[in-house]
Amino acid sequence: MSKPATGEMTISELAKRTGMTVRNIRAHQTRGVLPPPIVRGRTGYYNEDHVARIELTREMQGEGLNLEAIRRMLEGVDGAAPEIVGFTRTLRAPFEEEAPEIVEMTELAQLWSKEVKEGRGIEMLERGEKLGVIRSLPEGKVEVISPRMMAAAAALAEVGMSPDAVLATAEKLNRKANDIAQLFTDLFLEQVWEPFDRAGRPEGDWPKVRETLDRTRPLGADVLMGVFQIAMAEATDKAMARTIRGVARRETALARKGKPTKKGSSRRR
Repeated sequence: MSKPATGEMTISELAKRTGMTVRNIRAHQTRGVLPPPIVRGRTGYYNEDHVARIELTREMQGEGLNLEAIRRMLEGVDGAAPEIVGFTRTLRAPFEEEAPEIVEMTELAQLWSKEVKEGRGIEMLERGEKLGVIRSLPEGKVEVISPRMMAAAAALAEVGMSPDAVLATAEKLNRKANDIAQLFTDLFLEQVWEPFDRAGRPEGDWPKVRETLDRTRPLGADVLMGVFQIAMAEATDKAMARTIRGVARRETALARKGKPTKKGSSRRR
């Protein structure tokens, strides 16, 4: 029987080292995810490269890829698979980490008291779930995906804005936000990914692409906030100008008809 070289191991030893079963290791080989062993005589030996491949496969499975997708990726990247895994993790990471909170259903009922009295509590809950900001849980609890949005909705309700109207506005914003997100995604693809892809995805440039993506995500939020602040100021100015012109026209019309204006009636008081 042949002897293994330094660092080599049998399939049983590889299974023990990686915590996999011999059957799963063979399944990985059959699917083309794991390279075949080095055969000496009648025995197949594995090495650290096989260990690394198994660990990488696990990590990619943890990112949601199945074995067939992993096989195709490993075949086409010529050793850059670890960088692709890191890049995929960056893509899938939350845009900005916000820990969800678990609240009692009664908290939402208090926020939506008017709608609940009208028998529309379930409708509001379904709309919130469709929007992706809340999720129903057993035992009368609700997971608030975005506590920040929930707090804003509660604050708007306190100043007199109906939760129904706030939710309707959030639904409209969600549709527009999808378009805005696509704009920033297209910008990254056009300016960063496509030139990198045309160059053959050089292995040494993967860290730069990941760093660009990392930096682009928060910068996109900064650009959006800056544009929003300018647009909000302009929209407020235009709305107030229309309101003032409307008041002036009504006052003028009343004066022409000889009716007391609000200013006049206040003087007589």
